[in-house]
Amino acid sequence: MQKDEHSTISISLCMIVKNEERVLRRCLDSIRDLMDEIIIVDTGSTDRTKEIGAEYTDKIYDFAWTGDFSEARNFSFSKAGCDYIYVADADEVLDKENREKFRILKETLVDEVEIVQMYYGNQLSHGTVYNYDKELRPKLFKRCRSFCWIEPVHETVRLLPVVFDSDIEITHLPENNHAGRDMEIFARMTDKGQALSGRLVTMYAKELLISGGEKELQRAEDYFTRIADDGERSQDQMKEAVCVVVRGARLRGDFLKMYRYAMKDVASEGVSEVCYELGEYYFGQGDFTEAAIWFYNAAYETQSILNIHSSSDLPLKGLARCYEKMGMGEQAKEYYEEATKAFTDFLHKI
Repeated sequence: MQKDEHSTISISLCMIVKNEERVLRRCLDSIRDLMDEIIIVDTGSTDRTKEIGAEYTDKIYDFAWTGDFSEARNFSFSKAGCDYIYVADADEVLDKENREKFRILKETLVDEVEIVQMYYGNQLSHGTVYNYDKELRPKLFKRCRSFCWIEPVHETVRLLPVVFDSDIEITHLPENNHAGRDMEIFARMTDKGQALSGRLVTMYAKELLISGGEKELQRAEDYFTRIADDGERSQDQMKEAVCVVVRGARLRGDFLKMYRYAMKDVASEGVSEVCYELGEYYFGQGDFTEAAIWFYNAAYETQSILNIHSSSDLPLKGLARCYEKMGMGEQAKEYYEEATKAFTDFLHKI
């Protein structure tokens, strides 16, 4: 995109951090030359995070953690003074090629653009909630938005922001999986009776299916049971909830509940997550023939809605285990090889 004026936009970097001494310097070194202002909001570090941050900026603020990331983000934005605000986490890095793309963007961005999306890469490095390695995310925000009237007749104010999808890619280099932290926030919200948006319900279900253990699933089971039983919910929301309920009920041994809710899904167009859980149930009961049927349905007859692995490598490994137990070594070997190929192909697609 070309900019009519020759002026370069100014950018405030806004970060919220806590105990990031191991990665903060790496992040700031990769972007400091592109920023006109660096704002660091610390939510309770007990290490050298603030000391390291002070090497880059004197705009360091303390913010008492409330369990709400949005509140902390809003506080950081309130301290910004430049044309645009760039949001970065401490475990992000911008490499040389993408720094140059960012520099060009900064010099050419037209005034009409209010949000710039950038690719967020390396998402699968710690088994995160995501089923893909790269996605576009809003990263650069115009600080002050101007209202604009549109349409030559029956005029109205443009409500949607002008968004530009750039080709800049940020590398995410997490040192650990944050799923436990996120699930605790979700659980506290639901324990208090706070409503989750449809988007957050899906994210919570994904966290539980991909990274949740028996403890997290049991804590969430009643909440998702209510969603599964709520006739006002969409079919997609019902199915997502059923996936969580079936997994949780199976793990704690309530097989009657597991089967009852599994049938709510299978009675319509079944999903891979539920078929996979039924495969694991029958495998645990020693009924390897029945388990193989459900693993086959998960791998070949249904689609996943929360965890893509439940329709590819996981049920294929389940089939291999079934055939091993049935003494059919050649078939087991073929399914193990297919599972490995499915996982490798998945990585090559992302």
